Amino acid sequence: MPMNVISVSNVSVRYQSAEVVSDVSFDVAVGDYLGVVGPNGSGKTTLIRALFGLIPCTKGTISLFGQRLNEFHEWHQIGYLPQKMVSFNPYFPATVREIVAMGLLGRKRFPKHMDRNDGAAIAKVLELLDIGKIKEARIGELSGGQLQRALLARAMVAEPQILVLDEPTTALDPEAREKFLAVLQELNRTSGVTVVLVTHDIMGIGRYASKLLYLDRKLIFHGGFDAFCASAEVTNYFGEFAQHVICHRH
Repeated sequence: MPMNVISVSNVSVRYQSAEVVSDVSFDVAVGDYLGVVGPNGSGKTTLIRALFGLIPCTKGTISLFGQRLNEFHEWHQIGYLPQKMVSFNPYFPATVREIVAMGLLGRKRFPKHMDRNDGAAIAKVLELLDIGKIKEARIGELSGGQLQRALLARAMVAEPQILVLDEPTTALDPEAREKFLAVLQELNRTSGVTVVLVTHDIMGIGRYASKLLYLDRKLIFHGGFDAFCASAEVTNYFGEFAQHVICHRH
């Protein structure tokens, strides 16, 4: 049975006086591709931030690789791509290669110097994401799709076991979005990287993810798409017609 790399047990999170995540429990196993979906204000980003200890839980426990969150220190095993608008200044004066190199610093001790192996790792991920030709371009010169690939490369360069991405395709045009999601799917299938992708696109995520987590402050559903489409609880929540539309992938 696959090991759980993320375990969330009865977690609640409050923001000011409101409880924005309520009594949520789920596991993510090695090799899963989990799509996290829900309406605006449903607590998706709050839940992801809680996974990394960026905001405290008011109740419950979170474990990463079998360790309680407050005991976990191997952060290089996790690549995290937050929502773009709150995580990165596009006018920051750095090249694509320099931005990607930042993803290696978390696993280094002081003094943090780059070596030949680091250069090879950077070149490998630039090629994988098809951005080697723009490695010397300034971040501010990139298209939305190129920027997201550069930020994904930064998250991937240390070869993490988990990639967690929060609405990474919001600013992309449809073609760039499909290419971006195809890259993630290939990483998941061929390299076994566990992917947790937050998205508002419940209609399309089923083409890529193997499991679905639907959040609306509380957990509405967690499991495979076949179970989602057969669930009476989901039918009661969405209505039969909406459930059928969401399950068009079948």
